[in-house]
Amino acid sequence: METLLNFWEFIKPVAIILGYIVLIMVPLILAVAYLTYAERKIIGFMQMRMGPNRVGFFGYRLWGLGQPIADTFKLIFKEIVIPSGANKFLFIIAPIISIGTAFAAWAVVPFDAGVVLADVNAGLLYILAITSLGVYGVIIAGWASNSKYALLGALRSAAQIVSYEIAMGFALVGVLIAAGSLNLSAIVAAQEGEYGVASWFWLPLFPLFLVYFISGVAETNRAPFDVAEGESEIVAGFHVEYSGTAFAGFFLAEYANMIIIAALAAIMFFGGWLSPFQGIHSIFGLPVDLEGWFAPVPGIVWLVFKMMFFLLLFLWFRATFPRYRYDQIMRLGWKVFIPITIVWLLVVGAAVIADVPPWFAGAR
Repeated sequence: METLLNFWEFIKPVAIILGYIVLIMVPLILAVAYLTYAERKIIGFMQMRMGPNRVGFFGYRLWGLGQPIADTFKLIFKEIVIPSGANKFLFIIAPIISIGTAFAAWAVVPFDAGVVLADVNAGLLYILAITSLGVYGVIIAGWASNSKYALLGALRSAAQIVSYEIAMGFALVGVLIAAGSLNLSAIVAAQEGEYGVASWFWLPLFPLFLVYFISGVAETNRAPFDVAEGESEIVAGFHVEYSGTAFAGFFLAEYANMIIIAALAAIMFFGGWLSPFQGIHSIFGLPVDLEGWFAPVPGIVWLVFKMMFFLLLFLWFRATFPRYRYDQIMRLGWKVFIPITIVWLLVVGAAVIADVPPWFAGAR
């Protein structure tokens, strides 16, 4: 018995961390699955179609809520066909790299005050570093497939991701300057104020927010920046030779990256878990305690609502905009976004030095 107790004390920290990882991963995987369902239903509504409405549970259709589960089993039982001449090891490891980097980024994302797996001081730097590795999965998949279509898609994707990563990095540097910290929890805390929504960083950093979010759409290869998998030009791009669970890995990574982009947009620019009514105790001089009314709402609920709004924008873009030409995408990233971010970084730096309230007072 004493030996078992000693063994438990030895593995207890590891078991607790694994439990936290499961608590993050299971809702995330379910969110990815039902984000695909939401995409099909919402875009179907916008285009006056029904969307999935047949597959349900226990003989009931339930608006097609069983469709993601059916799709999952379909992909699991499909054969993984490896092309002749392909590098088998790299072909298999490419989707693992993509999905691994997409999930690893969640280690430092705070869901509420004190609710974070690893509250590291360099959280923002960690996310930029770990998400940058995702491009290797795409490049390796394109090269290992031994297909010209896949290689062209991989090269397109690599150039696009590198281009927009620079603009996104500059946009997040503006948040770093404003908050005075690389810690994501500290960035959210820096947006606390008595003006509710107006205290958040989206207002003074609005150009940087636009650059960040559009760059995030480009980084995830979503429409209208999906030239890496432009079916009218290069069939399906870098994953054209993939099927079964290997294809599901790329699919899962794309939607997980969409969710992390939405979460970071909420945390960096829209107050994270903070209530939009924080600090508001009166309206036009009338005693209306909005902060008190909404105080019982958990912070994670506000964060999820904000993320859902940004994910809706992802889907809305896909239903609305035609695909950009490749040269237009490169020009937007290098000639428009990077100059805008550099100029606005100078503006933010001057505002921090001048202690402009309410956002930058005491930021230094």
